[in-house]
Amino acid sequence: MKAKKRVPYQYVLFDLDDTLYPRAAGLMNVISDRILQYMTHRVGIPADDASLKKRDYFQRYGTTLQGLMREYGIDPVDYLDYVHDVNPRDYFGASPPLDNMLAEIPLRKVIFTNADTAHSRRVLDTLRVQHHFELICDVQVRNYTSKPDLEAYHQLLNSLNVPAESCIMVDDRARNLFPAKDLGMTTILVDSDRQSLGIDYAVPTVFHVGKILRQLLHNSYLS
Repeated sequence: MKAKKRVPYQYVLFDLDDTLYPRAAGLMNVISDRILQYMTHRVGIPADDASLKKRDYFQRYGTTLQGLMREYGIDPVDYLDYVHDVNPRDYFGASPPLDNMLAEIPLRKVIFTNADTAHSRRVLDTLRVQHHFELICDVQVRNYTSKPDLEAYHQLLNSLNVPAESCIMVDDRARNLFPAKDLGMTTILVDSDRQSLGIDYAVPTVFHVGKILRQLLHNSYLS
């Protein structure tokens, strides 16, 4: 029986927040607080209920945005503008090590995020790494379909016009990597010191991703 030929890697798909910069920077904590403020001040949800609803929406829909759109019919643009009205420069700066690592990766690079493009560009500009990424696949481009909804992954693959097997996905949340793995992508979990069941690799920081990618590319050339 003839062995199936391995599809060569073409793309690395990077999540944005808490992946390209450390969770300890605190930016996402502020965004999370602004989400609660939006729920109480703009939507009118009682403060005592907002945290529970936020957690419930995250579990059921992937993002609070999806839950608020479905149950309250909010304007997603207004929501994204409000929750991302934060300056990343208050939390981190340029990252020459990240810039160097990305420069050494001989694959095409894409941002795959549940945020919007405006926020993504501010983060990438602050890190000084925007020039490495040929595409930002944000939640608006996907008509507000969010990871880990499988449709978000299909939309991305259709826009790239490549098979899932040619992609390596890097994310700080295991639940966002499970659908990618099911589709055939190679998966790398960032900000973890433990291997998760169903994930290919786990690394403590994004800076460890380069070593994994070098191993993957070396092995693919040998196979």
